[in-house]
Amino acid sequence: MDCTADSGSMPSILFEDVHCLAVSKPPGMLSQGRPRDGMSLEGILRRYLDPDAPDSVYLAAIHRLDRPVSGVMIWGKTPKAARRLHQQFSSREVEKQYWAIVPGCPSPVEGIWDDWLCEEDTGLGPVVQVCHADAPRARHALTRYRVDPLGTVPEGCSRLRLWPRTGRTHQLRVQASSRGLPILGDAHYGSDRPFPVGIALHARSLAIRHPMLRTEMLLTAPLPDHWPAAGIILPDED
Repeated sequence: MDCTADSGSMPSILFEDVHCLAVSKPPGMLSQGRPRDGMSLEGILRRYLDPDAPDSVYLAAIHRLDRPVSGVMIWGKTPKAARRLHQQFSSREVEKQYWAIVPGCPSPVEGIWDDWLCEEDTGLGPVVQVCHADAPRARHALTRYRVDPLGTVPEGCSRLRLWPRTGRTHQLRVQASSRGLPILGDAHYGSDRPFPVGIALHARSLAIRHPMLRTEMLLTAPLPDHWPAAGIILPDED
């Protein structure tokens, strides 16, 4: 099953049935919670599912995307479906693919980023850094990466495909930045290059099994409309 949707400033529905809901999150939108400056993605989806009683809706976040990141998210619409989706993430059965634009180019052009990460709460949000394996609260982070030469990107930049095997806070952002490759627009982790909205990190696809039918699903989110405005034109393929 291959599910796609058009991009836009509001979440696009990629797949929906009585068990689960997959959407494309716009950049700059909080995944959950009640932000001071507008509605979170969870709040929007609750209103979509039941405009009259959104708080009564069962909707479980299976994973999260950082606020400045765009792309695929899947939600459970029943407790049983949510448990089964969570299990797939916990057992690392889900293949997650991200697209990122970074300055420079990693060497070699493909490989594995293998790090230990530590998170510190500064009061202004979490800050994560690479640390030693024996550091307090250190967590292992693994990401496979590959430079993709196809498409057009800003001068001096590279397009990366990233397949995280673990799901640590800010994992891809920190791993890229620690190698001198801060994602465009990500001032939190050292980027001095602007980006129109959010950062140049997009959760492109999820390969996952339907929680009840057990059929394979490939959920694919198109790039946000502002990427071409930043000089990024990529082939719409995987």
